[in-house]
Amino acid sequence: MLAVIHNHKARRDYFILESIEAGIELKGTEVKSLRAARASIDEAFARIERQQCWLYNAHIAHYEQGNRWNVDPLRRRRLLLHKKEIHRLASLLGAKGIVLVPLKIYFTKSFAKVELAVGKGKTQIDKREAMKRKTHEREIDRALRERTKQ
Repeated sequence: MLAVIHNHKARRDYFILESIEAGIELKGTEVKSLRAARASIDEAFARIERQQCWLYNAHIAHYEQGNRWNVDPLRRRRLLLHKKEIHRLASLLGAKGIVLVPLKIYFTKSFAKVELAVGKGKTQIDKREAMKRKTHEREIDRALRERTKQ
């Protein structure tokens, strides 16, 4: 599994309840741009519409040698899921504050995959607590390293 693009804001802004792997429908030049890691999914989100799952705001840059075959970098892209998975996700998204966010885009064999997460939005207080906990753990690790050096 070759991880290509990560969503750095997802784990900071959402509590991740569960994740699922989905295929992504791409055009030829988009695949080449993804392999060159010329994409961003920090502002991306997924939505279920008419029994299909769609990825919005995922920016995949133009491929430089693509010429006229390049497509809109911010176009919506269909995510490939089984019907059962779409129904289960739709039932989970019915609750207030629950969203679908992509965590990363990667390749397995020759197929582009998206790791989608069902997330619940964090409040400002939750974000502060997470930062405090992370800082505290970093200080403990630093103190342990210094102690083992002596």
